[in-house]
Amino acid sequence: MPLTPWCFWGGIALILAGCWAGLFQAPADYLQGESFRIIYIHVPTAWLGMGGWSGMTIAAIMQLVWRHPLAGVAGRAIAVPGAVATALCLATGSIWGRPTWGTWWEWDGRMTSMLLLLFLYIGYIALARSSADRGDAGGVSRVTAIYALVGALNLPIIHYSVVWWNSLHQGRSITLSGSSIAGSMLWPLGLTVLGFTAWFAAIVLLRMRAILAENRIEARLRRMSRS
Repeated sequence: MPLTPWCFWGGIALILAGCWAGLFQAPADYLQGESFRIIYIHVPTAWLGMGGWSGMTIAAIMQLVWRHPLAGVAGRAIAVPGAVATALCLATGSIWGRPTWGTWWEWDGRMTSMLLLLFLYIGYIALARSSADRGDAGGVSRVTAIYALVGALNLPIIHYSVVWWNSLHQGRSITLSGSSIAGSMLWPLGLTVLGFTAWFAAIVLLRMRAILAENRIEARLRRMSRS
């Protein structure tokens, strides 16, 4: 697929450019000092953790409503990269929180709901693997698709948690009305967000191809065993 290498290598180039600019071009934050620079990894992984589950939700709707043959494959392909992104978000958030707030972890709304998202990913992966072992089309059963829809209820909780509750986590810095981040710090973040998103898309496309190839091999083996 021609799009895959463009997303893969283009994403890596944007990530490297954004990280270089964030480390060496952006000024230090007046309150957090140099520790704020982890934002260039933390924010993209948080975005992809939530965006990954959003993609799985869309795939689940396409599977349940329109019975699209690739919907289950897409959901299964997104799950593992989405879980990795969520885990990286939690890890970088803890590393960022230690010098900023004086603690590695706090059970506030944003961090707890993000941890719940990681557990939801793990549950989806287990269900999808079980579906594949039973030979369901695309490796994802209706139960797995419904699970993705139910798990989507956690996304608005993550998004609005810093508004609904008194949270240790800082409030929303980027909204539709503008950004509280200085432009000199913001533009490298745009590069890393675009880069990680493109790289994520390439990994999902590669995983879809691998899952489809695995399904074809398993179908051929089943036909051979019956002959």
